Amino acid sequence: MPLFFALALRLAWLAVLGYWLWSARHAKPAQQQEPLAKRMLAYWLPLLVAALLLGPGEWFGHTLLREQFVPHTLFVYSLGLGLAMAGAALAILSRAMLGRNWSATVQLKQAHELVTHGPYRYVRHPIYTGLLLLFLGNAVMVGDWRGLLAVAIVLVSFWRKLRLEESWLAGHFGEAYRLYQARTKALIPGML
Repeated sequence: MPLFFALALRLAWLAVLGYWLWSARHAKPAQQQEPLAKRMLAYWLPLLVAALLLGPGEWFGHTLLREQFVPHTLFVYSLGLGLAMAGAALAILSRAMLGRNWSATVQLKQAHELVTHGPYRYVRHPIYTGLLLLFLGNAVMVGDWRGLLAVAIVLVSFWRKLRLEESWLAGHFGEAYRLYQARTKALIPGML
């Protein structure tokens, strides 16, 4: 991958991670939280595996995971970087919209508020949409099947997490959340 694209991709990841760490300082205290062991196995471990799959290609030798699904061209790198940057921007904006209600894990916060404006008007989980776009852009830039496997792992992990979040939110907000679910898709506007 050309140096400019590699650096720009790292910058996108660092922007998201940096904003997450900086803004987490002001999150409300948890009222209810998923157990640590479940969080580690169902969420953090899959994200670690996906990140490792996107690591240096030499780790995977001459396996099927190293086979290309797209060519290594400037157009493909540009497309991947565009997806990654759009995903990073959406994840950061969505995180900012949640404000103090945000958490990295499945939680209900004290005085939890239902946020339905900004990107939440179009999808119920725009942070996951943004992170999936960031992973997808990274996968396109890597160009190997291992990148698509990483995206699939992240999607399954996020889907499991969002289902649990929605169960808790529906229990907490009742009819207001069910109406929100009825009019707003989970991850992709008008589709999913």
